[in-house]
Amino acid sequence: MHADLLFTGGPVLTPEGPTVTEVAVTGDRITAVGTAARDLTGPRTEVVDLAGRLLLPGFQDAHLHPVPAGLELAQCDLTGARTAEETVRAVRAYADAHPGREWITGGGWSMEAFEGGTPTKEVLDAVVPDRPVYLPNRDHHGAWANSRALELAGVTRDTPDPADGRFERDASGEPTGMLQEGAMRYVGRLTPPATPADRLAALLHAQRHLHALGVTAWQDALVGAFLGMEDPSDAYLTAAREGSLTARVVGALWWDRERGAEQIPELVQRRAALNHGRFRATSVKLMLDGVAENGSAALLDPYLDTCGCATANRGTSFIDPARLPAYVTELDALGFQCHFHALGDRAVRDALDAVEAARKANGPSDTRPHLAHLQVVHPDDVPRFARLGATANIQPLWAAHEPQMDELTIPFLGPERAARQYPFGSLLRSGARLAAGSDWPVSSPDPLQGIHVAVNRTAPDGTEPVFLPAERLGLTAAFTAYTAGSAYANHLDDTGSVRAGALADLVVLDRDPYAGPPEEIGATGVALTYVGGERVHEAPDA
Repeated sequence: MHADLLFTGGPVLTPEGPTVTEVAVTGDRITAVGTAARDLTGPRTEVVDLAGRLLLPGFQDAHLHPVPAGLELAQCDLTGARTAEETVRAVRAYADAHPGREWITGGGWSMEAFEGGTPTKEVLDAVVPDRPVYLPNRDHHGAWANSRALELAGVTRDTPDPADGRFERDASGEPTGMLQEGAMRYVGRLTPPATPADRLAALLHAQRHLHALGVTAWQDALVGAFLGMEDPSDAYLTAAREGSLTARVVGALWWDRERGAEQIPELVQRRAALNHGRFRATSVKLMLDGVAENGSAALLDPYLDTCGCATANRGTSFIDPARLPAYVTELDALGFQCHFHALGDRAVRDALDAVEAARKANGPSDTRPHLAHLQVVHPDDVPRFARLGATANIQPLWAAHEPQMDELTIPFLGPERAARQYPFGSLLRSGARLAAGSDWPVSSPDPLQGIHVAVNRTAPDGTEPVFLPAERLGLTAAFTAYTAGSAYANHLDDTGSVRAGALADLVVLDRDPYAGPPEEIGATGVALTYVGGERVHEAPDA
C-alpha cells in the first residue's frame, strides 16, 4: 500500500527530539517514520517538501472557550484596544455601525487601560446613552455596564453584593458600572441570547482560526451556561453530526458552583448525551477561585493594599473546600476527569487535596485530573503534582511583565508571592507533566506566541525584563506541553507525537525555530495543518 502523503526535506519533531527524516501518511495515520517512509512512495503519493521547515504534531489547547470567542469576534470586539481612549472609541464606532442592536455586547477590553482596572458607567453613558451596554473584560471575570443596563437589571445602591462577587461602588455607595465575578449575572442574564445558528457559526469561525494556528484538538473548558456565556454543546453536536467538526474536542461540563453533589447524576446524563464523532464531554470543570487582578484568586495569606499592608481579603473559594474532596472523589469514581480552575495558591492546594482524597478512596485511575492557570503555587505543593499524577495545565502567555502584571498584580501579592508566579520550570523539574492552553478569548490562542513566552519569559513584542528567568522552559519542553502534554490531558493517546501508528494530526511551520535565536520564536507562523491526514489549513505562501 502506497502512502498518501510523504513529508521530506526538513526536520521532524519526534519523541526523541528534532531530527531530519521522512514521514509517510496513509489514510488518517502515520505509517512510517524514517527511511521506511520512502519505500511507501507511489505514483499517487503527494510529496510535501518541508524545505527546512519543522514538521511536528498538531498543537492541542488544553483550556479555551472557542464559541464565546467566535461570538465576541462578531460583536463589539475590544481585544485590539490598548488605551481607554481606543476602547471607548471602538465602543462608539460599533454602536454607530449597529443602530438597530437592542444591546451593545461583546468584550475583551484590557483592565490596564483604565485606572485601577475599573472603568465607570459614565464613560459608556457618554457614547451609548440610550441602549444597554454589557462588555466583559479580557479575563471574563468582570464586566462593564452602562447606566441603562444597570437600570434594566434593577441594580441600585441598595442591591447587596452576591456571595460570589461584588459591585464596584463609588464613595457614596452607588454602583460604578463595574461588575466583578458573580455580580456579572445580574446584567449578563438580560442580554439577548445567540441563536443555535449563531453558536454554530461562531464555532466554525473559531475552528478555522485555530486550524490556521496549527491547533488540531482542544478541551473546551466550559460546556454549560455561566455568567452570560452560553452553553456551546448544541453547536458541537451539530458540527459533529454534520461532519463540519474537523478538530478533536473534549468538553469540560460546567460544575454549577451554587449546587452540590445532587448535580452529579445530571452530569452523567450529559456525558452520555454529548458524545458524537469527534466531540465527547468527559471532563468536569470546577472553578475554584477567580483572578488576582480583582482580588478574587484564593490565597493562603491576605492580599496587600496599595501601601503594602495586609488586608482582610484572601480571595474567594467558589466551591466549599470542605466539600470539594467528596465531590472530586465521586466524580473520579464515575470516570470523570476533573479540570480545575485554580489560580491562587490556596485554590491550587484545595485542588491537590481533593485529588489526593480521590486517590486514597478510589485507588489509581486513568482519569487524568489537571489544574489550569497556576498563577501562584506554594513551593510545598510543587512536588505534589507528580506524586498525585495531576497535570499542570499552563497558560504561558501570562508569564511576562506587562501592565496587568506590574500594576494590578505584583503590588498586591508582594515580592515573596510574586516570585512564585507561573512556576513552569519548577513544575517540570519536579517531574510534573505539563499541558498547555490559552484560555482564549482571555488571551491569544496562538501556541507559538505562548511557546515564545514559555521559553523567553518575555512578551513576543515586548522589551520588558525577563520575568522570573529560572522558570523558563526549553523549546522542546514547551513544544511537548502543547502537543504530547495536552494530548495526554485530552485522553487522545494516539495523537501528540510523530510516530508510526499515530493519527496524522500534523503541522508544518514556516521555518525551523530551532535554527534561530529564542528571541525570534514568536515570529514563527504555520504553513500547513492536517487532521487525520486531511489538510485543514494552508497559508497563502505555503
